[in-house]
Parts: sequence; C-alpha cells; structure tokens
Amino acid sequence: MIRLGIVGDIGSGKSYVSRSFGYPVFSADTEVAKLYKTSKLCFKKINKLLPKYIVSFPIQKKDLSLAIIANQSNLEKIIKIIHPEIKKKMIKFLKKNKNKKIVILDIPLLLENKLNKKNDILIFVDAKKNEIYKRLKKRKNFNLKLLKKFKKIQLSLEIKKKKSQFIIKNDFTNKSLKKSVKKTLTKILKND
Repeated sequence: MIRLGIVGDIGSGKSYVSRSFGYPVFSADTEVAKLYKTSKLCFKKINKLLPKYIVSFPIQKKDLSLAIIANQSNLEKIIKIIHPEIKKKMIKFLKKNKNKKIVILDIPLLLENKLNKKNDILIFVDAKKNEIYKRLKKRKNFNLKLLKKFKKIQLSLEIKKKKSQFIIKNDFTNKSLKKSVKKTLTKILKND
C-alpha cells in the first residue's frame, strides 16, 4: 500500500487535492468534526479542562474557537485529547483499506504529530498566499486570530515543502489541478 500524505498551508486546497486522486481518503478534519458531534468521552475530557467554554454536548465549534482565542495553551489541551482518538481512527482506516493500492492521508498536523511513516510519499499543495486568504475569508467561521493560533503549532511551509517528494500547484482552477494530480499519480505509480 502506498500512503500519500497531503501537506500544505491552511486553505491551500489539501482536501480537494486529496479527493482528486480517486483513492480512499482519511480526512482528519471530517473525523474531528464527527468526534465533536458524537463522542461524549471527548466532550467530558474537554469540558473538564475547559469548563468555562465547553459546557454542552455536542461540542460547538464556536465554543472551541473562543477557548483557543482566549489562550494558546487551550489549543494544545484540545489537541492532546483529540489526537489519540484521530490516531485510532486512522489505524482503523488503514486496516480497512489495507488491500488498496493507494490511500490518501489528509491530516493537517501529519508531520507535527508524527503520524507519517518514513516511506510515505508527501505531496505539498502550493498555492498563492493572497488566493488562500481570499478563499479563507469566504469561509463561514473565518477568524484571523484563530488562524494565527493554528499556524503557530504548524511546521513552516518551507519545511513541509522540503520534506515533500512532489509539489502540486493549486491555482484553484479545476482543469490544471486535475492535470497536476494525474501527472503526479502517474509518476508515483511508475516508481512503485
């Protein structure tokens, strides 16, 4: 099984690129959102650490945002609770898809949380900062303060780019992106 780790900036289109490969995708963001909605255990743990912010189940994103904006250490507290759960879900996903030729790991903190393996193929999604910012501003719950807090816990883009074997430029046009994905996939399969 070839594991492709998709890395890049927040809002660079990693999830879209992940889906464009046409193989099973493990999306950490989707799994985190499910945990907030369905895991009473996560709620209890976060509520215990942040009782001022997280008061009712299911956990609301806006409450988490307020906690994170109030204090950077709150973000680390949340990650410490959520990360082990996401790791379990990722292991389950990998077992379920063990016979697939390729799986895609769309995990924002893939490198930071050391979820990648030595022989994973990393693909960096490269997009222009001003394009990313324009797109982020359109998001329903966009908050610049929050964005800065998340960026603080991530490796620099230079490091992510350096560690990647492939770079896919995302100019946010469907046609050129699909072409880049196809070209990258061909190279990966040729080297297999």
